[in-house]
Amino acid sequence: MDSATLTAAQTMKRKQSASAAVLKRLRKNKTAMVGLIVFAILALSAVFAPVLTPYGYATMDLKIAFQGPSTAHWFGTDDLGRDILTRILYGGRYSLTIGIISVAFALVVGVIIGTIAGYFGGMADNLIMRFLDIFQSIPGLLLTIAISAALGSGFDKTVLALSISRIPAFARVLRASIMRVRDQEYLEAAESIGCGKFRMIMRYVLPNSLAPLIVEATMGVANTVLTAASLSYIGLGVQPPTPEWGAMLSGAKGYIRDYSYMLTFPGLFIALTVLCLNMLGDGLRDALDPKLKN
Repeated sequence: MDSATLTAAQTMKRKQSASAAVLKRLRKNKTAMVGLIVFAILALSAVFAPVLTPYGYATMDLKIAFQGPSTAHWFGTDDLGRDILTRILYGGRYSLTIGIISVAFALVVGVIIGTIAGYFGGMADNLIMRFLDIFQSIPGLLLTIAISAALGSGFDKTVLALSISRIPAFARVLRASIMRVRDQEYLEAAESIGCGKFRMIMRYVLPNSLAPLIVEATMGVANTVLTAASLSYIGLGVQPPTPEWGAMLSGAKGYIRDYSYMLTFPGLFIALTVLCLNMLGDGLRDALDPKLKN
């Protein structure tokens, strides 16, 4: 085995050891594991909604409208006689998908912008940061509402509005992380042997800078689910009859005094999802913290 192959094998082994150590610390965090398990159950329930419920989310039966929780309808029925549990399960598909896709899109753009600003610095860094300052001078929710109002309601437009508002945060987190590692000796060694900048960024800079971004993205999904529900509640997000959790709250707000269960159950699912993701994010932050390494 030549020296290059041996070095590559040693590097791979160290990366696997580091990943195993992170997973081990994460498994020891009971709070994070509870959050992960409950969130996995919520996600799987949304995926397998047709198997878990015999009703259709758009099936109406006015004869059973405003029926309270019962053995036939565990969470009751709404003003059109639709099963609320069914709509919540199907609504999880939209709410969770919006959160994940929005964060994924913002993450990709944020990584590109943050890498350019953090690694190259100079004029590029100044221009990018001043541009992001303009975005972040506007409160996040207000910016999302403004973009959503300009684009209109709908699933794809909601995703785009939520994505744009989250890009500056991801870019700043990655920029700060890259600035901490860009002057490390291993990067100087890689540059001295003729390693190109793109290869250095992809192989050495990003892998050693992504830990804070992973935590930010996990908690970002929770915040995005909550913001998406808020947009739907005020009529700017996903609109009825699509069974999105925020849209369900908006449709039931007129019955809060007499049929409070119509708002209680969708609200509980939103709160539970956000809580689980925040618990998981806290656990990831602790597991990825170098100060906690044994």
